[in-house]
Amino acid sequence: SKRCHYVIIITVDNFTQLPQLCLISYGQWEEEKYEDGVKWKFLEHKGPYFPPEYQPLPDNVHFYYNGQLKDIAAHYWEMTHEERSLIQDLDKCDFGEIHAMHKAKTEARKNMSKEEKQVKLIVDEYGYCLLDHHKERIGNFKIEPPGLFRGRGEHPKQGMLKKRIQPEDVIINCSKESRIPAPPAGHHWKEVRHDNTVTWLVSWTENIQGSNKYIMLNANSKLKGEKDWEKYEVARKLKSRVDDIRYQYLQDLKSKQMVTRQRAVALYFIDKLALRAGNEKEEGETADTVGCCSLRVEHITLHEQLDGNECVVEFDFLGKDCIRYYNKVPVIKKVFKSLKLFLENKQPGDELFDRLNTSVLNKHLSSLMPGLTAKVFRTYNASITLQQQLKELTNSQSHLLCHTRLISGLPLRANMQADMWLQMKLIHVDDSFSVRLVERKKAAVKRCEEQLLKLEVQATDREENKQIALGTSKLNYLDPRISVAWCKNMEVPIEKIYNKTQREKFAWAIDMTEADFEF
Repeated sequence: SKRCHYVIIITVDNFTQLPQLCLISYGQWEEEKYEDGVKWKFLEHKGPYFPPEYQPLPDNVHFYYNGQLKDIAAHYWEMTHEERSLIQDLDKCDFGEIHAMHKAKTEARKNMSKEEKQVKLIVDEYGYCLLDHHKERIGNFKIEPPGLFRGRGEHPKQGMLKKRIQPEDVIINCSKESRIPAPPAGHHWKEVRHDNTVTWLVSWTENIQGSNKYIMLNANSKLKGEKDWEKYEVARKLKSRVDDIRYQYLQDLKSKQMVTRQRAVALYFIDKLALRAGNEKEEGETADTVGCCSLRVEHITLHEQLDGNECVVEFDFLGKDCIRYYNKVPVIKKVFKSLKLFLENKQPGDELFDRLNTSVLNKHLSSLMPGLTAKVFRTYNASITLQQQLKELTNSQSHLLCHTRLISGLPLRANMQADMWLQMKLIHVDDSFSVRLVERKKAAVKRCEEQLLKLEVQATDREENKQIALGTSKLNYLDPRISVAWCKNMEVPIEKIYNKTQREKFAWAIDMTEADFEF
């Protein structure tokens, strides 16, 4: 190892009282790995933090319906059947005093000190676990309170009520030899498991879509770091194989076997357009979302000679989180011809790739390279593009600096100052001062116009990206070692690229990566 690690052994009765020095790095990226499937040998935690029970409105805060004072609860989920029957028209509801109360509470919380918020006490008790006898931070250890389901995009279940999660809904996962977390008084857990092949600590099923929710380790934990490293290493290995794989699926576009041909077109879309494979929906999910393998005839339109491009495919479908994917993409003739074949004698609701699903696709990919899935293409293409763009940007900047003519060998900043001084001297001695002044004013107006255009573009980007998680690529698809190596090579502080939370998540990359790393 390049670093020296010190192990401090402390014996205490309550692990939540371990001092902060136990958070010192213990070389977790270099520890011995367990056999396949085993994630940990020992896991102990306090269970989830449940939100406080519903509190009725204070006596001085009132709710009005149709102009009349009503003595009912403020949270619909906690209301009785009789109280709910009173509400027939939301337009007649007056939430003014309730809104003012919550606004005042929000402002008061902002002005509280950390001690007053008592957040630290909750974090100390519920926010840490013992993983293989190391103290690890837990990610989101709080159970969500009941409320309205928002979802992303135009989700069909938007506005439905999320019920309160009780201990009886919760599955606990920990070691057999650990202290089992105690449920709240008067309650019991749904189940206690001792499964060391998974990394979640707590699980429950939410009522809106029937999907499983988990409490996991924090992003900077040993297991999360290992998983991240493995994911990017698989994508990095694809770099040496991708040319052969691309050559093969282009050859398969001529195959007489329909399943092979459909697989080739799907791979083309996944590789070139970064489409998701389109995993089957979870039970109970009703949103009409699709991915590449589950595209239907109605989701694509073929155009010939559109906008100067000979073969164009128009996509229009709901992707993950009900976010609309709309795009017009030029494609090679072999793909266009295959798509025309796939569309023959099909109705709008029929599957485009009727011989293909994600299982078949990923099984084929794993035969080409161990660990290769459709998702690896997204990670590879995003990371390799970042690597190339950074190299081009760095080279162009270096070229500019190397070819900037300096006056008498002055540094760049001094050169600019000297140039400004020279211009001032010229202005004073030049008879055409007024002409020069007009030119300067014109240049200033032009700069303002350019700045205005830039702000308008930024405003448009913000509007168009409201429903897009822009941080997803940075956190999940771009190998952080690329950015870390660039920062070290260019002597740019890593804080300029990653905030504190992101630096914790990518501690493994910051710690291990040298300046000469290449994806």
